[in-house]
Amino acid sequence: SHSTSYRFVNMSSKEDIQAKIAEIEAEYARTQKNKATSYHLGTLKAKLAKLKSELINGPGGKSAGSKDSGRGFDVNKSGDTRIGLVGFPSVGKSTLLTSLTGTRSEAAAYEFTTLTCIPGTMNYKGARIQVLDLPGIIEGAADGKGRGRQVISTARTCNLILIVLDAAKPVTHKKIIEQEIFNFGIRINQKPPDIRIIKKESGGIGYQEMATQTKGLNSEVVRLVMKEYKISCAEVIVREDVTVDQFIDVIEGNRSYIPVLYVMNKIDSLTIEELDILDQMPNYVPISAGKKWNLEELLESVWDRCNMLRIYTKPKGQMPDYEAPVILHAAKNPSIEEFCNRLHRNLISEFSHAFVWGRSCKHQPQRCGKDHVLEDEDIVQICKKVG
Repeated sequence: SHSTSYRFVNMSSKEDIQAKIAEIEAEYARTQKNKATSYHLGTLKAKLAKLKSELINGPGGKSAGSKDSGRGFDVNKSGDTRIGLVGFPSVGKSTLLTSLTGTRSEAAAYEFTTLTCIPGTMNYKGARIQVLDLPGIIEGAADGKGRGRQVISTARTCNLILIVLDAAKPVTHKKIIEQEIFNFGIRINQKPPDIRIIKKESGGIGYQEMATQTKGLNSEVVRLVMKEYKISCAEVIVREDVTVDQFIDVIEGNRSYIPVLYVMNKIDSLTIEELDILDQMPNYVPISAGKKWNLEELLESVWDRCNMLRIYTKPKGQMPDYEAPVILHAAKNPSIEEFCNRLHRNLISEFSHAFVWGRSCKHQPQRCGKDHVLEDEDIVQICKKVG
């Protein structure tokens, strides 16, 4: 009888991929970690990374950071910098948003009060900072549970993420949120690894390392990982000591590297001894959003992390305008050209030269061209072309 149903052929469904992931993870866990098995482990890691990005975006879909990966909440970007509040349900994100920006976000004592993304804006040192209150994350968010995927896709667009934790609940929450964010291709408090991959037409895979590799990366592992990603001809140049995972991140090419601050909320319910224990955690700020304790330190830490520069404008023959600085980001090459584009997009075509006062100059004022890189609290006077 040939009535066999072929429903299960080519079943690349979610459950199927999850089963494969579980299988590979189990094999990874039971394999001994030593030099002889490092190649095998490298291949397993590459397979895992590939399956996980398939799980997030459907088979053959784009990888985890591409445009279509889980639509975020549509929030218009406003202000100079965007920070997102991420955390479990009911840890006080909405209360914190209200304390910082005065925007009323629905706050109540039960979980899942906030269901969409609520933006608010606050002013600090002349910068307009947009704060997004994202709905609570639950375990398994990257696999699409809760509103997790939208929350994390919106978090990718932020310049800084504040992970809000309830000081009374255990630190396991921190681990779960970190894992969810990691699964979605966001690397927290890391710099992009210094690896160049140059694809070429022919000639196999060339591998050069400029730094001694101590974390298990070598030419053989690189070849296996490349094979897994079906890249057969490329030149790989590794300029620092990296792990296999970081190498896979570079191949996927869509990871966001975002600074993170851990905000310990509800410290009014803790004892001093408990606070001392928490104090050993890096990148952390204790606050109480309801009682408005320590919000000043939080704002100061946010300012430091975002690397914002205040540039003051000076009309000819007048005092500089210290009230409304133009905010540039130190990470994005803050040149005078960038400054002109922030003021008006046609300004650079009429630009002749600029006079700059401040830390970036050798003498005050200094006459500069459009490539001059500015520093915090510089004063700029722009001179247009005559005629």
